[in-house]
Amino acid sequence: MLSISNTNHIKTIFLTAIPCVFWELHSQPDLNMDLHQTGTHHMDYLPNFKEIIAHSPIVFTIGVAGDSGSGKTTFTNAIRQIFGPGLVSTITLDDYHKYDREERKRLDITPLHPDANNITQLEIDVAQLKQGLSVAKPVYNHTTGTFDPPVQFVPQKILILEGLHTLFTPRLRELMDFSIFVDPEKEVKYAWKLLRDMERRGYSSNEVMEEIVRREKDYETYIAPQRCQADAIIRIAHSKYGKEKGPGRNIYNISLMQNQMRRTISDIDLSIDLYSLLSFHDEDFLIEFSTQFVDCAKMRSLTFDGAMNYDTIRKLEKSIEYQTGVHPIAMFEGRETITPTDIVQLILSWRIIHRRIFIRERA
Repeated sequence: MLSISNTNHIKTIFLTAIPCVFWELHSQPDLNMDLHQTGTHHMDYLPNFKEIIAHSPIVFTIGVAGDSGSGKTTFTNAIRQIFGPGLVSTITLDDYHKYDREERKRLDITPLHPDANNITQLEIDVAQLKQGLSVAKPVYNHTTGTFDPPVQFVPQKILILEGLHTLFTPRLRELMDFSIFVDPEKEVKYAWKLLRDMERRGYSSNEVMEEIVRREKDYETYIAPQRCQADAIIRIAHSKYGKEKGPGRNIYNISLMQNQMRRTISDIDLSIDLYSLLSFHDEDFLIEFSTQFVDCAKMRSLTFDGAMNYDTIRKLEKSIEYQTGVHPIAMFEGRETITPTDIVQLILSWRIIHRRIFIRERA
C-alpha cells in the first residue's frame, strides 16, 4: 500500500509491499502547494563498513550475467563508486573465450555457446580469486578480435564478474555471493549493441545486425535460462514517456526484480521526501510495486520511469548510509535530476551491501 507519515506537517511517503501498487506523478506547472519543510533527525552512523571490508580476509563476489551489450557494467557502477578502486576489481568473462573472432567464424560458433568458452578454467580461477590468490588471467582484445598475453590479476575485497555465462554452471553459482541478471527488451538491447559495437569495437551496422540474428537462438538456449538462478533481475524497456528519452537522457522504464529477503538490518526506511516532491518536482515519473512470476520464480518488482529531482531522492542515499554504515554516499550530488537507472543502481547497491553484512568470516 502507499502510506503517508503525517505529524504536524506532511513529511515523507513510504512504499509498502502489497501485490500491486501503482503511483504516478504528472507535472502540473500551475500546482501551488502550501507546504513547509520539516527538520530531519540527526543520524548517528554505524562504523564505516568500508573499513571493515578493507580489513576482512573475505573476497565478496558479485556475478552479473546477461547478453552482450545488455548494460551489465552500468548496474554495478554504484558499487564501484561507493567503495572505490581500492576495494573493487572487475573481470569481464569475454577474457575466457576459447576462440578468437576468426576462429569463431570458421567454426560457425557464437560466443554465447558454452563450448566457445573456457568455463572450466573460469571456475578454477574464480575459486582461487575467492581465496584472495592471484591468477594469470587471459585477455581478449575486442579491437583486434584476438588474445593479448595473460596478465597477473589480484582480486580486491569486492570482485565483480560480468559476462555471458556468469551463472551457467552449478560451480559458478556456488562461487557467487550475490547474482544479477540484466534483461533489456530486445528493441532496447539491439539499439545499445549497435551503438556500442560500432563506436567502441569498430564493427559496421551490417556486421552487428548479422551477429544479432545469428546469436538469438544461443541466447535463448544458454543465456536467458540463467534468469532462474539470479538474486535480482533488471528488466529494461523504453520509457512510457517517450522512446526518445532513452538515447537523449538515459531515461528508461526499469524494473528491479528481487527474490524474497530472509533477514534484514533493522529500521529499513527507503523514503522519498514528499515536501520536495510536491514543491519542486516538475517532471513526470512513475514508481510501481508488483509481484511477478519470472520463468521459475516469483519475484518482488520495483519499477521506475521518468526523471526525479535529486533532492527528492537524497533521503534514500542518507538512509543507506545510516543502515549500512557505508558513508559518505553522494553519487548524484550536483545533478538536478536522476534517472531510473540511477535509482535502481542505488537500491541494488543497498541489497548487495546488505548481503555482505550478513556474511560471516569464512573459515
